[in-house]
Amino acid sequence: MSNFFQILGQILTLVGSLGLFLYGMKLMSEALQKVAGSKMRQILAAMTSNPLKGAFTGFLVTTTIQSSSATTVMIVSFVNAGLISLVASVGVIMGANIGTTVTAWLIAILGFKVSLSFLSLPLIGISFPLFFSKNSTRKSWGEFIIGFAILFIGLQFLKENVPGIDNAETLGFLANLTDMGFISTLIFVMVGTILTVIIQSSSATMALTLVMCYNGLITFEMAAAMVLGENIGTTITANIAAYVANVSAKRAARAHLIFNIFGVVWMLIVFHPFLRGIDWFLQERHGASLLTTNLSVTDFDSIKWLYPIGLAVFHTSFNIINTAALLGFAPFIAKVATRMVPDKGEDDEEFRLQFISSSLVSTSEIALVQARQEIAGFAVRLEKMFGFIKKLSTEEHSKKYYKTLAKIEKYEDITDNMEVEIANYLTKVSEGEISHESSKKIRVMLKMIDDMESVADAIYQLSLVFDNYKKSKSQFTDYQIGALNEMYELVDKAFAEMHHNLDQDYGTADTSEATEIEKKINKKRNMLRKQHVEDLKEKKYKHKTGTFYSDMFSITEKIGDYIINVSEAIEEYQEND
Repeated sequence: MSNFFQILGQILTLVGSLGLFLYGMKLMSEALQKVAGSKMRQILAAMTSNPLKGAFTGFLVTTTIQSSSATTVMIVSFVNAGLISLVASVGVIMGANIGTTVTAWLIAILGFKVSLSFLSLPLIGISFPLFFSKNSTRKSWGEFIIGFAILFIGLQFLKENVPGIDNAETLGFLANLTDMGFISTLIFVMVGTILTVIIQSSSATMALTLVMCYNGLITFEMAAAMVLGENIGTTITANIAAYVANVSAKRAARAHLIFNIFGVVWMLIVFHPFLRGIDWFLQERHGASLLTTNLSVTDFDSIKWLYPIGLAVFHTSFNIINTAALLGFAPFIAKVATRMVPDKGEDDEEFRLQFISSSLVSTSEIALVQARQEIAGFAVRLEKMFGFIKKLSTEEHSKKYYKTLAKIEKYEDITDNMEVEIANYLTKVSEGEISHESSKKIRVMLKMIDDMESVADAIYQLSLVFDNYKKSKSQFTDYQIGALNEMYELVDKAFAEMHHNLDQDYGTADTSEATEIEKKINKKRNMLRKQHVEDLKEKKYKHKTGTFYSDMFSITEKIGDYIINVSEAIEEYQEND
């Protein structure tokens, strides 16, 4: 029983060490995203015109924010918004794979060759005043330094708690797995894959692999096989996450899977010659071989610092060669991913958020990108809903007419749900650690969705008035029909300008055109109201018909009011900036 509790304690200590490392990585990554998030989004949007630029951009952004997952989330949101093509996104994903190798180098050099664990507590002490700063940028840098320190404390605990070369019992078990030739290589590829899926972080699995190899628990060859498995594991994690996402997210995840699996397959074919080439390179520089087996404990201790370096060289060279080899095939990979995930046609008549999940909140910078895309999608649905009103006025066939009427009612329910879900998501984001700028953006977004839902309510109200008009057997004059169509055209322009403003950065959007359109809508409404009073006096149409007509141009003008409120929310953000 005592042995059981001893083993359990060792396992929990190992899991805790890994958890500490993961927490440090998460804190560091999120802090960098807060500092550089908006700049990284601008770089992604501007530098992805072709796969080569995309690869460089993916490398740059992932190296900066230390998270390939965050890079992938941002790039998928741009694909969904139509800002970049799927082909360009494949290049970014390839570059992000190279960017993840920087983490391995950081750990290999600073965590093994030059241990920073003794500096971790002083670093936390230095950064603590920054952590409590009211300035959001300084606070984020404080979080970054604390995360950096915690990461290396976790790495030190991993080094101390992973069994070492003197653990004969463990080595005896591993010896049974390493003596089966190519099957052993495949087994360790699977181990790396499964660990990455379980831990949900290729960086953490890479750190664990480096520590196991550094402590002599596994050979350099088997550690390299685990690294290959980690490349597959990170794509499986992305595909699982994309399972409930939209078509663009699924295609980007499939492209990532195709790229990494193809790379692992060709690497397994040349695995042993490739490792010998890396070993030769390290022997030339450091005079030690990593493929030598049966080393004594003393000899192993003298060169064990080189094993993490060797794995970092393997990881980097593999990803660079794989990207160089497949970059030209980015259009083909995108085509295969598209065929794997065919577009079955977007069902706009079902409630489905495309970019966010209220049960899973990303880091603030990424969360606001997703929420912004969702709001832009909200606007698209509103415009389509308004298009049904124009369709009602031209639809004579009773069956099609009532089907269109039912669609408007269903869209009204959908928009109610969208407002609630987006508001809940933004509220959850605001409860976390966010910058002052992000807090302002959240307030702006909450006002926007409130007014956008009011647009949907007004459109639904307009459909009810139109239905009552139809049922009353009333007939509008040609002038009335023309006047309403002119109002509809002005509202269409207001919708188009609202879309344009929603696609801009809230700090730089120009809302002057939206204001001019709103003035034209008000002017048209006032003119129609004045003419309507005169026409009633002259008895050009019945009072009942006039009531329907007056309600319709008044509600249409109200829709314009709610639309301009969205642009005014952006103006409010600019004034407070």
